[in-house]
Amino acid sequence: MIRSIIFNFIYYPTTALLCFLYLPFLLTPRAWLCVMVELYVKIVHILEIYILNLDYEVRGLEHLPKNEAFIVAAKHQSSYETLKLHLLFKDPAIVMKKELFKIPIWGWYAKKMQLIGIDRSSREKALSSVVDGAKMAADNKRPIVIFPQGTRVKIGATSKDKPYKAGIMRMHKNSGLKIVPLALNSGLFWGRNAFIKKSGKVIFEFMPALESDLSTQKGLAILEKQIEDKTNALVTESLEAGKTNE
Repeated sequence: MIRSIIFNFIYYPTTALLCFLYLPFLLTPRAWLCVMVELYVKIVHILEIYILNLDYEVRGLEHLPKNEAFIVAAKHQSSYETLKLHLLFKDPAIVMKKELFKIPIWGWYAKKMQLIGIDRSSREKALSSVVDGAKMAADNKRPIVIFPQGTRVKIGATSKDKPYKAGIMRMHKNSGLKIVPLALNSGLFWGRNAFIKKSGKVIFEFMPALESDLSTQKGLAILEKQIEDKTNALVTESLEAGKTNE
């Protein structure tokens, strides 16, 4: 409780302050803003380590394609992993709702960073925005990060509660980019909208890229099973480690 209060007391005002201090970078080359965003997430990471005693571990980096764009299909449990994407990847193109671009200040940064906004007003527009965004990222050899369930999913919720959406497979088929599944267990330590954060170690684990000749239905089924099975295994691993430490 004390650690969380101290962290939140520093984290939120610092984030708000930097949002205003970074405004001049909206007028500079995009690369400058990328550097400042990386600095911000590094500052947050340091606060997490020294105040919350919360760190992370990355497994399976050997599965990431080299010198080419690719799609990361990630589990989404909390804000924690979104704050690590610029540490895990170089200049990621994150897929998000287009409506978020309308948020004052934050939305301006999202546009400047050339994140991929999905227009969900119709199926055709959604598909078009996904494909266009994938092509843009591929041309610049940027990794694309997409949350196939479309939202944060709390620990214990199943894919029946929050189904995997087929948009990622359409992105794959129209761009030809490989899909790398990413499982994690961040929700154990930083819950969805949770004020209280817990000490420990979040695990990110990449898995081998999916085969490229799979149908949309089969590919999505395989992706869902791999991410869900590995995520459940990581959650169990951390819970068992916690019992052992006690």
